[in-house]
Amino acid sequence: MTRLSVFSSPLLLGFDELERMLDRASKTSGDGYPPYNIERLPRAEGEAERLRITLAVAGFARDEIDITIEENQLVIRGRQNDGDGRDYLHRGIAARQFARSFVLADGMEVRGARLTNGLLEIGLEKLEPKRLVRRIEIGG
Repeated sequence: MTRLSVFSSPLLLGFDELERMLDRASKTSGDGYPPYNIERLPRAEGEAERLRITLAVAGFARDEIDITIEENQLVIRGRQNDGDGRDYLHRGIAARQFARSFVLADGMEVRGARLTNGLLEIGLEKLEPKRLVRRIEIGG
């Protein structure tokens, strides 16, 4: 069965990668853990657009969180060590692993991350693309 797509138009050339990114975004984990916010930060005249992703990662230390960019996809993974040798009478706080991913547009740059009071903040900046006009000579 052939899948029809918005990108199947003969006027849209070279958008295969964009279609793959949209597929990846739709397949990201439906799990709500960890909860997160995405904010658009105010910007001054002439500044690039800035965003901030905030994840609630209470109980995770810096060395238990890994942030990578894999083919325009921001991936945040958390892995807690469960083998701490404690003898629990009741365990209501699970040592839980997670992976949360966000597809980044071209020109979107990660500017940094910080962990404060159980909140992981990741700063993003969208650089303005350079508008380029180029004349193509016709060969004979």
